[in-house]
Amino acid sequence: MQTEAAIDVDHDTFLKDLIAEGLLIPSGTAGVYGTNSVFEKVRLAVDDAATSLADPREAERLRFPPVLPRRHLETSGYLRSFPHLLGSVFAFDGSERDAVEQEARASEHGDWSEFQRMTDLVLLPAACYPVYPAIAERGPLPPGGITVETGGACVFRSEPSEDPARLQSFHMHEHVRIGEPEAVKAWREQWSHRALAFLTDLRLEVFLQPASDPFFGRSGRMLASSQLQQELKLEIVTPISADEPTAIASLNYHQDHFATRFGLVTSEGEMAHTACVGFGEERIVLALLRTHGFDPATWPIEVRGRLWGEA
Repeated sequence: MQTEAAIDVDHDTFLKDLIAEGLLIPSGTAGVYGTNSVFEKVRLAVDDAATSLADPREAERLRFPPVLPRRHLETSGYLRSFPHLLGSVFAFDGSERDAVEQEARASEHGDWSEFQRMTDLVLLPAACYPVYPAIAERGPLPPGGITVETGGACVFRSEPSEDPARLQSFHMHEHVRIGEPEAVKAWREQWSHRALAFLTDLRLEVFLQPASDPFFGRSGRMLASSQLQQELKLEIVTPISADEPTAIASLNYHQDHFATRFGLVTSEGEMAHTACVGFGEERIVLALLRTHGFDPATWPIEVRGRLWGEA
């Protein structure tokens, strides 16, 4: 597998140019931007194209809100692996006097956290997380398992950065496979070729390589090493604006992790395996802008054809 690509623009320059063109709108917080109509036109086209990659006869389309019941997040094991990335939802819990004091502190940008309590919700960190408990609620899988096409806003990951390709709030488009181990592994292998072909059709310089998640702590480093050795995570990377190529798609084989957490069993009563393919929509848009320029009307006809059907 090829793993290297040339980088010819730093993220400071790229970010300034994106803001100057109005494509990104700064909020004053690192990794949080508004986007204009041009950016959204491309992102929505990427989303539609990612949808079309799935066979509608096989994939069930599901959508979920950008918040997740806290009990599902707790069951998933996310807090063990990624406690540093999670955002929880808090809400006011106090008296009228507390409300007045909260507003007074907030108006001076002081600490008003003591008037807030944790709710039963967390902010969605990955688009596939609601899928596993939802499918588990149905009982045993049908013969052959199930494929789900999903996506939407991953509303928060605590990763502030000045790199425009590393956002704290972003959109993912995902395809999820749940079934027998061999079928799931074969599905991910097929999708590694399908995803690579799609991104190559967009005339991006892409490379498929083994990767690891940003697990937390000393035990996390061991998990990351094991993940790399077993190639449980693959990423499709491309030059955007960092010192190393940036992942714009990932293909993850979870083995029976989510199955044992949520009780996903095959039609034969065995523990299911799961895998997902995720496309980072904003990152793909940024890669297109970096590669082909800031005006989509000037992009190669093959790219416009793939995204908007232009001939």
